[in-house]
Amino acid sequence: MSEITKIAFVGAGAMTAAHMQAFKDIENVELSGIVSSTKAKAESLSQKFGVKDVCDSIEELYERTKADLLVISVPVLHTRKVCVEAFHYPWKLLIEKPVGHNLLEAEHLRDLAVLQGREAFVALNRRQYGSTANVQNALAGNDAPRLIHVFDQEDLIAAKSNGHVELVIQNWMYANSIHMIDFFRMFGRGDIVSVEPVIAWNPDAPSFVSAKIQFSSGDIGLYDAVWNGPGPWAVTVTTKTARFEMRPVEQASIQLYPSRKLEPLPEHVWDKNFKPGLRRQAEESIKAVKGEPHDLVSLAEGVETMKLVSAIYEI
Repeated sequence: MSEITKIAFVGAGAMTAAHMQAFKDIENVELSGIVSSTKAKAESLSQKFGVKDVCDSIEELYERTKADLLVISVPVLHTRKVCVEAFHYPWKLLIEKPVGHNLLEAEHLRDLAVLQGREAFVALNRRQYGSTANVQNALAGNDAPRLIHVFDQEDLIAAKSNGHVELVIQNWMYANSIHMIDFFRMFGRGDIVSVEPVIAWNPDAPSFVSAKIQFSSGDIGLYDAVWNGPGPWAVTVTTKTARFEMRPVEQASIQLYPSRKLEPLPEHVWDKNFKPGLRRQAEESIKAVKGEPHDLVSLAEGVETMKLVSAIYEI
């Protein structure tokens, strides 16, 4: 029999439940333990998914489970404290985005992980979507320049009504726009050589934001966001011979030149049966634990996406 991979969790919200569902579907994986500030919720998830131990601290969680991987899914303002404590122990870490409420905090955690010799990854699950893989596979071997257009929509009014505190609201582009801005780093090739804000962010009157991103490969990114107004989350990638559209981002379609018709690409069954991206992300996490090649996003790479958020919004 293959060696059992032990997974432990911090947090007991909806994201933790979604991660548990994904990991539980993999053979030779044990959901070893959970700790949460709300113990009743942790006990409920333990019963639902068969988690072995409900613990009262991260120290106890490690000592009782000796887990190979720790999944951290806590509110963003708690991420720093949890990570600082979790970095004391020799497990690998999968941390829900954003890792820190702003760039400075994310850079601090990246440096701390390096200092303590911890291997940490960011759960940017849209990189693991079947739709993302479809577009990347179809573009493989196509050296033509790409125009990557990302459409974002953010609603601070809704965020406030959902109970998010002011510090998170002020940094909402890190908390939520990161989901869309990361697509530039999925599809753009080479280094980002310049970011040119076209319509600047105005925190006193959030409305429209637009920016141009230039890659060393010749690829160009265009970012358009609508704040507190109607708009889609959508991505298009265009070359001379093909145009790809992800709207919603969980579904990809292709338009081949000179046709005017978009043809849907097949959805992956995992994205229908699990929260999109999480089942494949769980699979890649097991590979990382075993020292095999994987597609997880390192904490250092996740910080680079936060740098791009910072450059677009000039914050």
